[in-house]
Amino acid sequence: LQLVESGGGLVQPGGSLRLSCAASGFTLDDYAIGWIRQAPGKEREAVSCISVSDGRTKYADSVKGRFTISRDNAKNTVYLQMNSLKPEDTAVYYCATSPYSDYCPANVIEFGSWGQGTQVTVSS
Repeated sequence: LQLVESGGGLVQPGGSLRLSCAASGFTLDDYAIGWIRQAPGKEREAVSCISVSDGRTKYADSVKGRFTISRDNAKNTVYLQMNSLKPEDTAVYYCATSPYSDYCPANVIEFGSWGQGTQVTVSS
């Protein structure tokens, strides 16, 4: 199982980025997919998650109303649209698989396969 994140970069506060998580070797629509971030010196934080069958989404309070997770099963890709970015959103962002198709874990240790991460830096 391989996940590859892309779309990170440097953006000014208030700006937007769209992250992509592409899968190879398996189909993403067998798994709920989460986005997890880790800022320097901080613990990993589950940012968002999307289930398979009904597309239910879950967001951390810190990103609600600003981030949107979506999936395109035909492209085997999950996206994270990030708007109104703040300096505190600066982190390495990872996508990862949940052990079940419709289960979004509250604890990041329950996520299984992880990508290599993409750096997001929000700074003026």
